[in-house]
Amino acid sequence: MMAGETEENFRQQVRSLTESGRNRLAIDLAGVTEMDSWGIGSLVRQYLHVKRAGGSCVFFAPPRHVLHLLKTAKLDSIIEIVETEQDALSRI
Repeated sequence: MMAGETEENFRQQVRSLTESGRNRLAIDLAGVTEMDSWGIGSLVRQYLHVKRAGGSCVFFAPPRHVLHLLKTAKLDSIIEIVETEQDALSRI
């Protein structure tokens, strides 16, 4: 997820879901091949948006390089990241 269209699409999808009353989200990161600082910031912003909407948000299945990036930035202590979809669904 990089600055630009992919980040914009992600933000719009999350906002659309919360505006329609869906505020318990399990977000699959398996297809994320690249992530820049804007993408990292977007994960945090959308996580906080869902929380402010009274919901819960769990990210799951990040590729190894994405998980390493998130851990290096210490975001694993801020946003919830789990390995599997089943783990994510049990936490929302």
